[in-house]
Amino acid sequence: MDPKDKKKKLSPTKMAMPEQPAAERVHNFYEVPMGYTPEMAMEEAKRCIQCKKPLCVGGCPVNIDIPWFIKYIAEGKFLEAAHKLKETNGLPAVCGRVCPQEDQCEKVCIIGKKGDPVSIGRLERFAADFEREHGEVAVPVIPTSTGKKIAVVGAGPAGLTVAGDMIKKGHKVTVFEALHAPGGVLVYGIPEFRLPKKIVEAEVDYLKRMGVDLQLNAVIGKFETIDEIFADGYEAVFVATGAGAPKLMNIPGENLVGVYSANEYLTRVNLMKAYQFPDYDTPVLLGRRMVVIGAGNTAMDAARTALRLGPEEVTIVYRRSREEMPARAEEIHHGEEEGLKFQLLTNPVRFIGDRDGKLTAIECVQMELGEPDESGRRRPVAIAGSEFTIECDVAIISVGNDVNPLIPHSTPDMRITKWGTIIIDQDTGRTNKRGVFAGGDIVRGGATVILAMGDGRRAANSMHEFLETGEW
Repeated sequence: MDPKDKKKKLSPTKMAMPEQPAAERVHNFYEVPMGYTPEMAMEEAKRCIQCKKPLCVGGCPVNIDIPWFIKYIAEGKFLEAAHKLKETNGLPAVCGRVCPQEDQCEKVCIIGKKGDPVSIGRLERFAADFEREHGEVAVPVIPTSTGKKIAVVGAGPAGLTVAGDMIKKGHKVTVFEALHAPGGVLVYGIPEFRLPKKIVEAEVDYLKRMGVDLQLNAVIGKFETIDEIFADGYEAVFVATGAGAPKLMNIPGENLVGVYSANEYLTRVNLMKAYQFPDYDTPVLLGRRMVVIGAGNTAMDAARTALRLGPEEVTIVYRRSREEMPARAEEIHHGEEEGLKFQLLTNPVRFIGDRDGKLTAIECVQMELGEPDESGRRRPVAIAGSEFTIECDVAIISVGNDVNPLIPHSTPDMRITKWGTIIIDQDTGRTNKRGVFAGGDIVRGGATVILAMGDGRRAANSMHEFLETGEW
């Protein structure tokens, strides 16, 4: 086809992805977006104009060769597309579902200046799913062993990325995971309807087939320290223990029955499968009127999870306006379709309970937006005399996370910030402790899956160089 003719026929809108109807999906935990068909994927892939200087690659934290994998899809070479993705991304089926492409690769897509950007994330998901569903997951040839052993602490996105990269460089890799299932936030935080756990299991199985040794129920910092890992013969360690400690509001009544942190609530429902009670024996309170405090992606996950458990209503309470909500626009849209309510410019100041210590209401104040703060968003300011109450029997606090303290506390010679995050060299992932690297939320605080994977990619390259040269 003549390039000029191709440009004339280029659709300004992206190919819509089929979804479960809201009225149906709010009663189940099946995945909401249903994926592209091969025909849909090829049609969307043909919207890519194959830029000579593709900005999308630079917009991706793991630098996927986006034009090439999309070109393969446009030509119907779906397995080749998946293999191209896996050259730089060990978790494409995950990233295609949960990464904020609209703020990364798709944000700088050239055709997005005059219409919708190419649906890079949806195409990534399609290619990875096609490979898995057709039984064509090819394990790369692993080079001859270097004889060097490395340890990865934490089987979340950053840790799994390092494990995959280092096994492909010929090193022996052991991943130590504290929980009984690998995946980190992918299994305890993100709900089934957004990321089916079979997807995570398949990605982890791929690493195991390459030779990664996975040790579960291994709490490093209690079970064993970093120094003891080195004493066991490991020559380098990557710390990726995440930010799974809940941050609370420190207001009266947080200890009432019915007040959860989002971390506990999502862990109970997702990892411990409380939504299948009593088949699984993890209970969770089923409220009549439920409130989720916060408006980030975790808050949206908690609120949309709560909706599926059958309450009369679920309300997001957020101290800023709609424009400042940090959650992905797609997740907010899905929540609205499912019946989620929003109480904006509202800030809780006290949880109210009955004589039995059970939550009955939240006292709030109305807010107005003042001057921008350090985040660039306008600072919320309480309006004097605006107190009011919201009746509820379950409240879920989702106002951020603190990092896992076990490694910092059990490794006193490693430098940390006042917030407990590990200090690293941003270009290499190196800590001040010889042989120890770190990345993901233990360094950043709460961040995205793909940024954690980018940290893992940089650290793996630096770790390999360290093992080869011995220079620190």
